[in-house]
Amino acid sequence: MKPKLLTCLLALLVIFLASGRAGAMALEVDGQVVSTAVQVKDGVSYAPLRQVLAGLGDWEITWDNSIRTAKAKGELFTLAFPVGSKTALVDGYAFDLGAPIYLFNHTTYVPVRAAANLAGAEAVWNGRNKPITLVPRTTYRSHSQEDFYWLSRIISAESQGESLLGQLAVGHVVLNRVEDAQFPSTIKEVIFDTQYAVQFEPVANGSVYWEPTARSILAAKMVLNGTRVVDRCMYFYAPALSEGTWINQNRTYYTTIGCHKFYL
Repeated sequence: MKPKLLTCLLALLVIFLASGRAGAMALEVDGQVVSTAVQVKDGVSYAPLRQVLAGLGDWEITWDNSIRTAKAKGELFTLAFPVGSKTALVDGYAFDLGAPIYLFNHTTYVPVRAAANLAGAEAVWNGRNKPITLVPRTTYRSHSQEDFYWLSRIISAESQGESLLGQLAVGHVVLNRVEDAQFPSTIKEVIFDTQYAVQFEPVANGSVYWEPTARSILAAKMVLNGTRVVDRCMYFYAPALSEGTWINQNRTYYTTIGCHKFYL
């Protein structure tokens, strides 16, 4: 066989196998397949933006060719996905996706897990050649105005100078406590909990009553809508302001975001 012909055949085989892998995987929400175009690239699952968001709310998808950016306008906030970037924008605030956005056949492909998380859902991996399940988490509508009022204020008071990710993490800790039996069962009660001394410094110094910033309001909406960033963490502290002696001795370190260290 001629070398040139062999090269062509090998190239066709690679394309065939690659397309087969993409087509073998799918996305589903509530048992309904929303995409059969999942691709795995560098260990990350990707799917078309429009299909990832299908079933996760009412999203209006548009394309801005001048800045090569796909946008998704939702009820609570707007997402922007610039092609080639690892960063999405949520109402203009940066959020690291961990993997780059790319175009394929004139379609914007986004990292499934990260994009679904922004829309308030968990991406569950069920094994190779099985559908990835998108499971919507708690929705904004299921929470009261009081929940939003206090969550936005504690986020702002605890992390006003932090990135969106850092503010989401603070809000996530509050929600984790609400969902854990050893803490009170409402957001307000968790914030003002004094069973083992005051839990949040802004309660002691009164800054919890200040008007929240725009970024903190956004973070509260996202957390109440289901965005999660620090797993099961229920504790955090700022080393610049506290030694965190009890937390260091009794809890498991998880990560550091901005000026805060988070613990399980």
